[in-house]
Amino acid sequence: MTLTRFVTKSAFRNKRRSILTVLSITFSLLLLTLMMTIWRGFYIDKGTAQQAQRLVTRHRVSLTEFLPVFYREKIRALPGVVAVAPNSWFGGLYIDDKPEHFFAQFGTDPDEIFKIFTDFQISPDQLAAWQRDQAGAVVDAELARKFGWKLGDKIFLKGTIFPVNLELTIRGMFTAPLATQSIYFNQKYVEEAVSWAKGETGTFAILADSPQSVPLVAKAIDDMFRNSPQPTKTESEKAFQLSFVNSIGNVKAFILSICFAVVFATLLVSANTMAMSIRERTREVSVLKTLGFTRQLILRLYLGEAVMVALTGGVLGCFLAMALISGLTHTPGVGIFFTSMKVTPPTLLLAVFVAGMLGLLSAIVPAYHAAKLEIVEGLRYLG
Repeated sequence: MTLTRFVTKSAFRNKRRSILTVLSITFSLLLLTLMMTIWRGFYIDKGTAQQAQRLVTRHRVSLTEFLPVFYREKIRALPGVVAVAPNSWFGGLYIDDKPEHFFAQFGTDPDEIFKIFTDFQISPDQLAAWQRDQAGAVVDAELARKFGWKLGDKIFLKGTIFPVNLELTIRGMFTAPLATQSIYFNQKYVEEAVSWAKGETGTFAILADSPQSVPLVAKAIDDMFRNSPQPTKTESEKAFQLSFVNSIGNVKAFILSICFAVVFATLLVSANTMAMSIRERTREVSVLKTLGFTRQLILRLYLGEAVMVALTGGVLGCFLAMALISGLTHTPGVGIFFTSMKVTPPTLLLAVFVAGMLGLLSAIVPAYHAAKLEIVEGLRYLG
């Protein structure tokens, strides 16, 4: 029997305990991988090169406050600004208020919005058809597939923020690097139906001439309107998206605390399992030593068992995390926050490495004590 075979047999000789340990490590690594993926998606990934050139300007006080549309031309005149378009969240109900029927709806300027979202692809004919129809809309192609929409179909949205119901005709479909679950329509449709909405917008979408210009443009915009009745807050598109996440609290601290708790709990479970397993085999250690096994070899055998069990659970946890993230991206109501997230190879390698280290650390102390046990003392052990 080879040493590898011996380690495998020993690691799973008590099948019930080994399976329970593997399952506990699997769940822990599933949670750890999920948290690391969310952390990477929120705070490390910078998005596409096109996203790095985009900014969002909103009211400094709150997103619920509107900005005057005439800010648009003042912003356009600033150095480094390529294009500016108003963007207003409509927030209407499609069919009903069930999560599976939720998607983002924006009123904007059809003539300029795709000059800002340069990574969105749409047929020139469809874009022109939308620009000609004030009651038209363009929809994310993935969203259209979800609901079975086709060009020329009608979409009925019941207003919740604005006291108007919209009847929109699909004039085009666009594809984005990542599914946006959104539709865009002409904001003039709402302005003509709601008097107080005329000349107002929720945010401005802005395209800078380079990523290096983004902080300069943001500062210039906010400085220009600092003393106005409606002061602004301008930030990169990524920072704007993170503001929604941070609105629920200190997400960074929450994710880190879960990661540390998971690692600590997994270490305790694995250490307890290995201590029990090695203590039960005290007499076996003495027998192995009489057969010529050295202390170093016995130490490696027990450490190998612990690492094998931990890696088995870690790999299973990583695969389950990949499936879970994939499922979350298609979950109604929350999928919009996970569209850009995926379990990357570096995240997988880090998770597997953590699992292996947990197995190693959990077995060091009991394996060391077993390795230095004297033969006579071990043979006298009756526990």
